[in-house]
Amino acid sequence: MPPLHPPSTLRACARPPRPLPARTRSAVPAAEARGARWEGGGSGPAERGGESSRPLTALWSRFPPYLPSGRRRLLLLHPTHAPSLPAPLPPARGFKGAAAPAGGTMPNFCAAPNCTRKSTQSDLAFFRFPRDPARCQRWVENCRRADLEDKTPDQLNKHYRLCAKHFETSMICRSSPYRTVLRDNAVPTIFDLTSHLNNPHSRHRKRIKELSEDEIRTLKQQKIDEAFERKQATQELNENNEQNAVSEEGGEEQEEKAVPLTLEERENKDYLKSLFEILILMGKQNIPLDGHNVDELPEGVFTSDNFQALLEYRINGGDEVLRKRFEMTAVNLEYCSKTQQKQMLEICENCVREETLREVRDSHFFSIVTDEVVDIAGEEHLPVLVRFVDDSHNLREEFIGFLPYEVDPEILAVKFHATITEKWGLNMEYCRGQAYIVSSGFASKMKVVATRLLEKYPQAVYTLCSSCALNVWLAKSVPVVGVSIALGTIEEVCCLFNQSPQLLAELDNTISALFQDNDEKGNELKKICRSQWTGRHDTFEVLVDLLQALVLCLDAVSSDLSVRWNNFIVGRAFVLSSALTDFDFIVTIVIMKNVLSFTRAFGKNLQGQTSDVFFAAGSLTAVLHSLNEVMENIEVYHEFWFEEATNLATKLDVQIKLPGKFRRTQQGNFDPDMTSENYYKEILSVPTVEHIIQELKDIFSEQHLKALKCLSLVPSVMGQLKFNTSEEHHADMFKNDLPNPDTLSAELHCWRIKWKHRGKDIELPATIYEALHLPDIKFFPNVYALLKVLCLLPVMKVENEKYGIGRKRLKAYLKNTLTGQRSSNLALLNINFDIKHDLDLMVDTYIKLYPDKVEFQDCIPSNNSEVTDDA
Repeated sequence: MPPLHPPSTLRACARPPRPLPARTRSAVPAAEARGARWEGGGSGPAERGGESSRPLTALWSRFPPYLPSGRRRLLLLHPTHAPSLPAPLPPARGFKGAAAPAGGTMPNFCAAPNCTRKSTQSDLAFFRFPRDPARCQRWVENCRRADLEDKTPDQLNKHYRLCAKHFETSMICRSSPYRTVLRDNAVPTIFDLTSHLNNPHSRHRKRIKELSEDEIRTLKQQKIDEAFERKQATQELNENNEQNAVSEEGGEEQEEKAVPLTLEERENKDYLKSLFEILILMGKQNIPLDGHNVDELPEGVFTSDNFQALLEYRINGGDEVLRKRFEMTAVNLEYCSKTQQKQMLEICENCVREETLREVRDSHFFSIVTDEVVDIAGEEHLPVLVRFVDDSHNLREEFIGFLPYEVDPEILAVKFHATITEKWGLNMEYCRGQAYIVSSGFASKMKVVATRLLEKYPQAVYTLCSSCALNVWLAKSVPVVGVSIALGTIEEVCCLFNQSPQLLAELDNTISALFQDNDEKGNELKKICRSQWTGRHDTFEVLVDLLQALVLCLDAVSSDLSVRWNNFIVGRAFVLSSALTDFDFIVTIVIMKNVLSFTRAFGKNLQGQTSDVFFAAGSLTAVLHSLNEVMENIEVYHEFWFEEATNLATKLDVQIKLPGKFRRTQQGNFDPDMTSENYYKEILSVPTVEHIIQELKDIFSEQHLKALKCLSLVPSVMGQLKFNTSEEHHADMFKNDLPNPDTLSAELHCWRIKWKHRGKDIELPATIYEALHLPDIKFFPNVYALLKVLCLLPVMKVENEKYGIGRKRLKAYLKNTLTGQRSSNLALLNINFDIKHDLDLMVDTYIKLYPDKVEFQDCIPSNNSEVTDDA
């Protein structure tokens, strides 16, 4: 990718500085008085004598200290407003006042004697000195530069160049118009060693070493040997070609020779490659395509969007392909239409996604996970992630794209299946798990999707996702409007306090005042407030403990008459305080706290170690038994829950009453015997308990529990069970996934014996990840296959965090990007920025899909531009 700054700004000074003009000399003290600081710690150029004296606030590592006219560059910036820059180069010892490397030759000048060519000449290639000591020595000897003999190959490679004029044409290979390379054995042989004799008084002549007669004879002999070696290599190559040609004549058809590209086709491909490079850069750096909002611009005013601005910047930076294409184009026209940008972005997205999907197909088995529905440019989308075990036996969870959300769950199920199988090319026969993390209100629809997939693919076990706490997942799935509203309020409160450290400090003071008699409890709550406590297993318990402190803090902020808080915070504090002190909210969080207390320990174990997950599967029956008992005695339990809610409301001075919405809808039909306690029992307690019981049965199906029982394959679980395990019965569901199912029983017996009679100094692997990375795991092919499939279950956490960063990057993208600027295409490039990008594949794909758009096109007038013919 060409540099983004014009080459002209990179030219270095090749002559000693001229004396400063009087006007410039008089400006220097004034500049120093206004804060300009000079490199080296001095206050002006006079303090450092012959060394470079340059302002530290300027880009002096790239720009020459003197203008072409000899005047000194001076950037009048105050040090506090200077940009953050890399450390300046050390003072030069070559030309006086110039930043040249030791020896007096700058990297953009040819190091050959009597050669004054510069690397800024785009039509002439410059080559670094090789790092190989032997080749580097040959280069130095041929250059006849005595001052280079004492320098190391590394120094020469870094600071010295030779232009292409000093190499024979056969030594230079041009693989493309923008890539010129030397052959491996290339040595410079063409030099001008005599022209300096015509000008013996030249001040800056490079020192040429005078050779003795022995050295001349040695050089001649070297040239003779090199010529002989080249001739011999050419003969061998011709002989090999003749032999290959004879062997291909044995009746086999010769392959068609690749048709060489025409000049126009080559230019078109290079042009498309430049466009794709810009799009990939925008995706990686999270730069939106659109710049200024068209609606905010006056009529007839044209402004470039971000894509065109980068394109123009690249043209100014020296991209000859783009410059040739757009040099004579009006600047108030779109260089690349929105339609073409969208087409190219789709190709970028597909090519990047395909890199991941190729690994998924190679591993055969995978699982599908979706995250919460998100808003992308005004449309709802489902983020989709895939789990698989790669060639290095690492469990990975990667983001592979967004799926447009549909209101109708049946249509959503059909499109979800079609996207995965037809568009992304995954075989759902190999899917071994599915999980859905959804916001309140979307759970029932995603459950339909899971059910439809299970009907077609019974092996795609429907499970919980390891990244979501069971109680949070259950709360979001409750089909009660009050619960959804309460969850939204909790998220808003947490978001407000996390946005302002001052608000958190105010909350800390409030907690300290309320918990003076219990410092331990107060300090624990302060610590929780600085975490993402809305995703904890005990979210509702924490909220009940914090509720009084939250209300008092928000009331203090909303009623503060000083200018300590801005209007936004004051307004949000008032609204949220009103929401928290609504009795409907209070009774909802108290009932949710008590109902979910029965599943808290169970859910916590599911996110624990492998052994915790295994034993949690066996405790599900007890959890369901407890909840069924609650349901049978719901009146008694609800009475206790409602009493707790009323006590909390009384503490906050909240009136206990029926919701106003319910009273308004019951006008004329209001039952006088309807009390608040009975209302919340029928509307909240009963449906919540019933739903949680049913949801636990659905999510922990018989297949799911069987799969979790197979975790006894992990040696640490075997040890806790005294090696008395029977995985054969539970592993039947994975029989078709095994390489040798007939030998499973014998192999499992050997696996148990291996760990039961291990050495005393050998620890039992505690996780599937550790077991998969055992050196001898391939000697147990069936066990290896079972462990791979088990870790794909979404309920199992990704042990190595660096392989589960897809979800974290997705959250970061959504957090850092405004809703209106989000793009499903650019999001994939941004989240998967470390995946390699094959530009040639993207270009070839575009040419195949849109052959009519490869030809040179006229630019498209922008909808907010106006071209005039004024003279």
